[in-house]
Amino acid sequence: MGNIQKKLTRKSEGGKRQDRGAPRRGRAPEARADKRGQTRDSCAFPEPATLPPAPVAPVGPAGLKSQGNELFKHGQFAEAALKYSAAIAQLEPAGSGSADDLSILYSNRAACYLKDGNCSGCIQDCNRALELHPFSVKPLLRRAMAYETLEQYQKAYVDYKTVLQIDCGIQVANDSINRITKILMALDGPSWREKLLRIPTVPTSAQLRAWQPVAEPPPDQGGDSCSHHQLGIIDEKMFTTLKEEGNQCVKDKNYKDALSKYSACLKINSKDCAIYTNRALCYLKLCQFEEAKQDCDQALQIDHGNVKACYRRALAQKGLKNYQNSLNDLHKVLQLDPRIVEAKMELEEVTRMLNTQDTAASLSPEKERRKIEIQEVNEGHKEEPERTSEEIATDCLASEKGDTSNGPREFYEKLSITKPNNAYEFGQVINAISTRKDKEACAHLLSITEPKDLPVLLSNKLEGDAFILLIQSLKTHLIEKDPSLVYQHLLYLSKAERFKMTLTLIRKGQEEQIQQLFDDLSDTPSKHFTLEDVQALKRQYEP
Repeated sequence: MGNIQKKLTRKSEGGKRQDRGAPRRGRAPEARADKRGQTRDSCAFPEPATLPPAPVAPVGPAGLKSQGNELFKHGQFAEAALKYSAAIAQLEPAGSGSADDLSILYSNRAACYLKDGNCSGCIQDCNRALELHPFSVKPLLRRAMAYETLEQYQKAYVDYKTVLQIDCGIQVANDSINRITKILMALDGPSWREKLLRIPTVPTSAQLRAWQPVAEPPPDQGGDSCSHHQLGIIDEKMFTTLKEEGNQCVKDKNYKDALSKYSACLKINSKDCAIYTNRALCYLKLCQFEEAKQDCDQALQIDHGNVKACYRRALAQKGLKNYQNSLNDLHKVLQLDPRIVEAKMELEEVTRMLNTQDTAASLSPEKERRKIEIQEVNEGHKEEPERTSEEIATDCLASEKGDTSNGPREFYEKLSITKPNNAYEFGQVINAISTRKDKEACAHLLSITEPKDLPVLLSNKLEGDAFILLIQSLKTHLIEKDPSLVYQHLLYLSKAERFKMTLTLIRKGQEEQIQQLFDDLSDTPSKHFTLEDVQALKRQYEP
């Protein structure tokens, strides 16, 4: 007890001796060594006091947007959407002062929603983006894709069409229009266009981004953005003036002057589809068929589904006597819009010309004197002038003196028909039969042809005249002899590639012939088919 008191006294008096077990000054307690020679850590120092973390500066809208963009690039769409949402929350109070930035953020967040399958959220954000910045391409495209995913095809069609008004070179919009057109035709039939919502008219100021001026300023002048904008406005006004003057020339039937006006338009903007179709019309009127075809080719590169370009190219091909190519274009026109009566009439005429051409080897080489009817397709676009149909003068086609015939010469010798081995041979035989309208020969051809082979043999060459001839031959020569063969041919004929399209070209009197054939078949008993079978097949032949 006395020793403890002495130690406490020495410590309190500031004695310099340290307690034996105490650590030396400047050393950590855990680093000391015991009496048995354990080493001491001479490098151990007491840890400094922990400082509080420095405050982090808040990230602004631009930084949040950049972070969102980076996340989007790496496929982290939900995280990117959160960044865009945070940026939107910061900018919303500014209102119209940040309209452009907000529109971009809403459009970006819509892209995230679209990637994650949230189509409703995508549409809402695109609507907001377009309220802030009307006719912005990306929100329109993203909303169209969302509508298409939700199978709201009419709304998607309108948005894609609006995009193409702004920039007709956007390939995804062109492809989507072609795809949705086929879907709408299948869903709503020939009147599908009547059920569409109104397609908004895009102001020309919103189309400036798609313009391609002929002369661009040199690089050292590139910094003056104001002068660039003024140049665009001047070009736009000049383009509109030239286009209107060209349209007026067409109305006045002054096609040569119209050509020069439209050509000047294309020097300012080489991507305007309507100018190419307008100029193609002028070339057709002037019998310059090759130039008309080239302009239509250019228009169809810009807009694959342009009905006017397709129809006018068909007329140009007809003028060049490329009847098969003309036929293909007319089929495409009727696929895009089955209501175009002019195309149906042209299709029948070109089909007859093609049949005549296929049998021309036995005819006199003298050329026929013909007239080509140029008829307009009114698709409802306001950018082209309204025009009436008129005939092209026959002196723009080469003709020989003394040949005033309007059709092929008659063949009176009996055709020798053997079983065709392929579609080409079948096509040659059916063309020869159609030229003579020989029902007996056609019935013989059908009697030696397996019904199940008919779709393959017809391939994509089924046309209105040949179709009716097949029906008449079955009715007049085979229904009494072999009703089962007639039923089989009708069944497999309905499976031919162009069957439905051909039905749209049938006239009322021809429809009655088809109905009469089915009535006769219904009255003919057979163990190979029932009355229900005939009625079901009859419905397939109703246009």
